[in-house]
Amino acid sequence: MELAELTRMYDFTGRTIVVTGGAGILGGEIAQALVGCGANVAILDLNLDSAKGILEKMGPRSSQVITVKTNVLDTESLRQASQAVLEKFGTVDCLVNAAGGNKPQATTSADLSFFNLPADALRWVFDLNIIGTVLPSQVFGKIMAEKGDGTILNISSMNAFRPLTRIPAYSAAKAGVSNFTQWLAVHLAQLYSTRIRVNAIAPGFFMTQQNRFLLTDEKTGELTPRGKSIIDHTPMARFGNPEDLFGAVLWLLSPASAFVTGVIVPIDGGFSAYSGV
Repeated sequence: MELAELTRMYDFTGRTIVVTGGAGILGGEIAQALVGCGANVAILDLNLDSAKGILEKMGPRSSQVITVKTNVLDTESLRQASQAVLEKFGTVDCLVNAAGGNKPQATTSADLSFFNLPADALRWVFDLNIIGTVLPSQVFGKIMAEKGDGTILNISSMNAFRPLTRIPAYSAAKAGVSNFTQWLAVHLAQLYSTRIRVNAIAPGFFMTQQNRFLLTDEKTGELTPRGKSIIDHTPMARFGNPEDLFGAVLWLLSPASAFVTGVIVPIDGGFSAYSGV
């Protein structure tokens, strides 16, 4: 294979990619990378305030982007978003389910035991991560099924491989995302088209708004004991940066991974490979 042919695999010009949670830290960075590779990108998010800054970073390429206020937990909201995307770009080629997160009320601490975690907080985490992945996959996956081609990329987590202390709802929810990824990959390939692929990435520890309160001390900015433990168990000895996701994301969305479906790829600096000894 010549370099030019390989390079063309990562040219997304003319392809339309929907990114849920696209105004978030990781979703926004993924959206920018895809636009930089020529893609038309639809940023779907319930809060689009951060999307303004993302569009500014894209400069002239922002003309390749549409932003749509969308609730990933509401099917009708997703259907309206899909219509907006189709009206703007005419089709949907890929879906990146980047909406997700945890919350302090669903996290155990010295002041909140597992036995007292409120049901509404647990449901919030489960719904956002699992239902917020399933419903967009229904709405946009149907478009792919009708044309017999497409790619869905979910965002799992290291928690799906090795449950972490203090975050039972998030760990269980991301394990559900991994399981659903494998289920949907088989379902769409067997019943609709072998050219529809479903995969996931499993980021390790990235400093985001959702986990900052667990990894750093709010007053001093220093690493918490938990944050230090994570670094000690990460062979690459650092937290991930958003751009560390790009290689795997572009590969899984591109024709370069045409024979890859139903996999969950860790991006964790070696955390999952290290026994601690």
